[in-house]
Amino acid sequence: METRSIAGELTIYTAATEKQNLQEALDLCDDLEINLSQVNEMDSAGLQVLIVLKQEAAKRNKKLRYSMHSKAVLDILELSNMTASFGDQIVLT
Repeated sequence: METRSIAGELTIYTAATEKQNLQEALDLCDDLEINLSQVNEMDSAGLQVLIVLKQEAAKRNKKLRYSMHSKAVLDILELSNMTASFGDQIVLT
């Protein structure tokens, strides 16, 4: 299993770059975990990146998990009513 992290914002300003970086990581392994603990701002563009990556992983029969969701990530997941959609374990601290 490979682990990657996203730090800072995951917004319209960074979504394209993060998407490309994470897709490249997904290309290189069959089991990827993305640590979201350092995401301090997220908008719908960031949410779209997470959704697309999950769909891409499923299409390729690869495992992709999001972990250590920050408050910014949890807020947008809750606002969009998608908290359970990803199927990842969410730990509240």
